[in-house]
Formats: sequence, structure tokens, C-alpha cells
Amino acid sequence: MFLVKEDLKNSIYSYQVEQITKGDDTIVMQALDTAEQEVKSYFYTNDKKEYLDGRPRYDAEAIFAKRGEERNALVVSLCLSVAKWYIVDLCNADIIYDHAKERYDRAIEYLNKLAKGEVNISSLPILTHTEETEQQTPSFVYGSRKKYNHE
Repeated sequence: MFLVKEDLKNSIYSYQVEQITKGDDTIVMQALDTAEQEVKSYFYTNDKKEYLDGRPRYDAEAIFAKRGEERNALVVSLCLSVAKWYIVDLCNADIIYDHAKERYDRAIEYLNKLAKGEVNISSLPILTHTEETEQQTPSFVYGSRKKYNHE
């Protein structure tokens, strides 16, 4: 997995996680996995032609295959904000619920901007050649035929 339980210490106190989950690590792992999948989904594009406008197409598989210190700190932070939300959603135990919700909303807002190409993360790997690029329709060509001369 991209995220591990120890990563949560940067986002939420361990006693809070223990209190909310009642010591059940499967809840924590499910929240981490769900957060990873949600954030990862923003790195993929769909079949819409608007995504062929030149915005960077991130290599999501390469990004989320990294482990430990190799991971991008911003992507880890975004994932943790989302994971924290999934954990806090179970119970508001000694946590300011609004703060967790605000962090989640900010993470999703940033990911939406990333998906639209409004922001870029320069340190992430970008796909250089994809099947979609090969299937692009040729550019629109305009002009006229050579002038016909009646000689």
C-alpha cells in the first residue's frame, strides 16, 4: 500500500485513532486504502476530448507504486487528509469535526484543480505516450483547392 498506519501520526493523534476505531486496525487500513483509491482517481483522465488539451497526464501507477521516502510529500498529505476524514466520520472523539471536514474539502478542491490542469505537481512522473494520443483525430485542416484555370 501507498499509505501505512504510521503515516497517520502526521495528521491525527494515535490515541484519537485508537479511541475512534477501538483498536481495530482493519478500520484504519480500510480508511487508508479508500483514501488512496479516491485520491488516485483524480490522476486518471477519461475519454473526453477536453483532456487532450495539453495538460500533464500523470502516471498514477508510478506515483502510487512508491514507498517510504520515495513518495511525493504533497500526495501523501492529500491522502492523509482524506483518510483522516474517513476515520473521523466514524466518531467525533476529541477531534474538531469541522477542522477534519475543512481539510478534506481543501484536499478534494485541490485534487479537482489538479484533474482540470489548473495546478500541476512538477515532481510527479508524467505519461509521455499513451494509446489515447495515438487515437487522436488529426488536427483540423482548412484551405482551398488550387484555382482551376480554363485554358
